[in-house]
Amino acid sequence: MESIFTQPLFWLVVIGGLLATGFWSGRGPFWRRWKINPRQRRVLIEDGLKHIFTFRQRAIPATVESLAGALELNRAAAAELIGAMEGMALVVYGESGLELTPKGEALALHVVRAHRLWETHLADKTGLAPTDWHNQAERKEHSLTPAALDALAASLGHPLFDPHGDPIPGEQGVEARPSFALTQAKPDEMLRIVHLEDEPPLVYAQLIAEGLYPGMALQLLEKTDGYLRFVAEGEEHRLAPQLAVNVSVQPVRNHNALSLRGAQPLHSLHLGEEAKVVAVSRACRGPERRRLMDLGILPGVRIEVAMSSPLQDPVAYRVRDTLIALRKDQAQMILIERSVQNAALVGG
Repeated sequence: MESIFTQPLFWLVVIGGLLATGFWSGRGPFWRRWKINPRQRRVLIEDGLKHIFTFRQRAIPATVESLAGALELNRAAAAELIGAMEGMALVVYGESGLELTPKGEALALHVVRAHRLWETHLADKTGLAPTDWHNQAERKEHSLTPAALDALAASLGHPLFDPHGDPIPGEQGVEARPSFALTQAKPDEMLRIVHLEDEPPLVYAQLIAEGLYPGMALQLLEKTDGYLRFVAEGEEHRLAPQLAVNVSVQPVRNHNALSLRGAQPLHSLHLGEEAKVVAVSRACRGPERRRLMDLGILPGVRIEVAMSSPLQDPVAYRVRDTLIALRKDQAQMILIERSVQNAALVGG
């Protein structure tokens, strides 16, 4: 007589029972096998919901594979995590992949709001480098309560966008600004950067090193298969398409509001030259921005190159009869307008 243990139906029942009670419930082998404690479980679930939310914002289907990549899990673990979230009524499978339920949407919005508000706090209130904002916010986003978020938003003046240009969710959810990748722009088009993608970190670091930031106005001059050439704040830039695709822009309708070729960075001045400060770049934030303002570097102020070190970094500038030393990276953040006489001398 054939044993029951060799019957296919028996094993279907056993496996189905395991899946239903253990692997997918959030209480069984999945959590034990991957040695996940309750806090890690909550973080994994919240990160998973945030991944689905951000992919939906970009009109990209969220899948088992995309979740595995985002959370650095293997495919089996990601599939089991999705099952756990399904059991908690946080996600469902729809026509275009994973979708959030109303309960999952509310939790995802909370985590996204926490992340973007904390990045804004780091940008405006600390001297942390832009390349460190994302990782710091990733750690903090899981420990902020709704009340703490409301207090944080109030202390920041209820910002609408984070330092990367992403909208910060409010009571009405989140509204993404219509935009397109810089690679889709046309030559001679006047544009404004509305978002810099902060992942992968290496690409974001290159965009920051190039001096780009949300709110920067630019004019695309040339587009080839190898690079995009554009002018912004008086300087010419070249980006490979692989980098430019991570820069989201909007057309600028009021061209008269932009003086792209008039403003230049302070470090372009030569010894003895004088100019008028136009603005401090919006890329300069937090304590560094306050320090420059405390030094008297404000729109309309005259500034002169007084002395230069042998390596021309730092350089001493005269502002209101006071000498101040600025590094080149600081001087790049200060936009100036040469006088007609100085501009003629430089041009000639």
